[in-house]
Amino acid sequence: MPSNTIPSEPLAAATVQGSPSRWSQFLVPSVTDLLFAALLLGLSCGALGRLLLRDATIGWHIRNGQQMLLTHAITRTDPFSSTMGGHVWYAWEWLYDLLIAIIYQVLGLNGVVFYSAAIIAATFVLALHVCLKEKSNLPLTLLLLILSLGASAVHFLARPHVVSWLFTVIWFEVLDSTEQRSAEGNKLFWLPILMILWVNLHGGFLMGFLLLAVYLLSALANYYLGREPKSDSRGRLRGLIVCSGASFAASFVNPYGYHLHVHVWQYLSNRFLMDRISEFLSPDFHGAAQQCFAVLLIVAIAVLASASRRPSISRLLVVALAAYSGLYATRSLPTSALLITLVIAPVLSQTISEAAENVSLASWLRTLISRLDSFGARMGRLEVQLRGHLWLVLVFMVGLLACLNRGRIGSEQVINAYFDDKRFPVEAAGVIAKSEIHEPVFSLDYWGGYLIYRLYPQTKVVVDDRHDLYGAEFIKDYLKIVLVQADWNKVLDEKHVNWVLVPSESSLANILKLTPEWSVIHEDSTATLFHRH
Repeated sequence: MPSNTIPSEPLAAATVQGSPSRWSQFLVPSVTDLLFAALLLGLSCGALGRLLLRDATIGWHIRNGQQMLLTHAITRTDPFSSTMGGHVWYAWEWLYDLLIAIIYQVLGLNGVVFYSAAIIAATFVLALHVCLKEKSNLPLTLLLLILSLGASAVHFLARPHVVSWLFTVIWFEVLDSTEQRSAEGNKLFWLPILMILWVNLHGGFLMGFLLLAVYLLSALANYYLGREPKSDSRGRLRGLIVCSGASFAASFVNPYGYHLHVHVWQYLSNRFLMDRISEFLSPDFHGAAQQCFAVLLIVAIAVLASASRRPSISRLLVVALAAYSGLYATRSLPTSALLITLVIAPVLSQTISEAAENVSLASWLRTLISRLDSFGARMGRLEVQLRGHLWLVLVFMVGLLACLNRGRIGSEQVINAYFDDKRFPVEAAGVIAKSEIHEPVFSLDYWGGYLIYRLYPQTKVVVDDRHDLYGAEFIKDYLKIVLVQADWNKVLDEKHVNWVLVPSESSLANILKLTPEWSVIHEDSTATLFHRH
């Protein structure tokens, strides 16, 4: 008996020394905390904070939200354009607009940027958590997430699409966890509730249905191929069918009903628009973000090819869906990169663990892999134990207080969000506002959001980047003007345009300077404002 009790003290001591104390669990920052803080502060503070305002679409989102707050009604007709004023407008991101307008009124542009950065940070932190839940190696997962971050950087913008990134990760986690662990099947019925939110926040809700189709197809394959007991396959298939039907029904809980679905389909199936809107075009792999996605794809192919155990049909289909959508449209790169990481990280971790025991490898290589695998396992166990996340909350609260104090902590300006005057017509918009010009102004579509933000309701735009509102025929006329094609001046006459604001070095600016009826009212290094006599 004594011999059995002697080791108990050293064993207890070792357990205590190997695990963080209760206080350490709350006071020591975890990798999750550090990742969240790095992304939140990196994307909202200093010069990097202005990266999220490289796109001016957020301008009309803010103004539309303010309009709804003022009228206590959801916008149904266009209020911002002289050419589309009064036309039916499907403001399918109305709930986001409402939220962002409230944030803007309380915290200003700093709050808009901080909120967007927080959503991006939360998305990647959640992706890390999902991977670790699947026993992924922490250092390897971080490397894959870095590639995903690089691929997503092309769309690090203060726009509602970042909400779809978060919803995509949540949607995948629910579907995948219920397939891997049948005991979690009840989680499926959260998806219709999430769909009610998603369909009113962003058009990316379509990704939810694509993922549902993937897992339905996988369940059907498992049922007919007999890879698991029929009762299990039948129960999962029944749950997915019910969940899909409920989610589809939930998607009609929006201000426009089924008309929204018809409108989205008509927009995405319009080949003229899809072939000319830059973010719907296939990626140009000369860019750094696109190259990160290419590397991630190569890693995914290599990992799947070398895996000793073939991943489930659903995960293979998710990788196929992510690869296709990422190669099809640049705007899909973030969600595609995240989905590939979520699938590949556990498979790669398992492959590395098996390689540490592969006797066919050289002993030095096996030793190196074994040490790396052991290091990753220890980090993973420690990460799970450090669950206080005090630093995550602290960093968020400090940033929030800074936004409430106009971006300052004490006398130090840490958050200073504004639209760059080298990218947007900041000075020219000031001239328009000061001169009290009330006639519509024709400008570039991607400047429209900024002009709505600066000048509405005093001055309306002729066009902005709501391409689904304007339609293909209008955009054809717009391109005819911007590219100075035949009858460009005639189109300006038809649309009763007397004010034009375009980049100073553009072809249209040069031709207007040579046209007698147009005169320069203001010119700076970014934009030139013309008036027709």
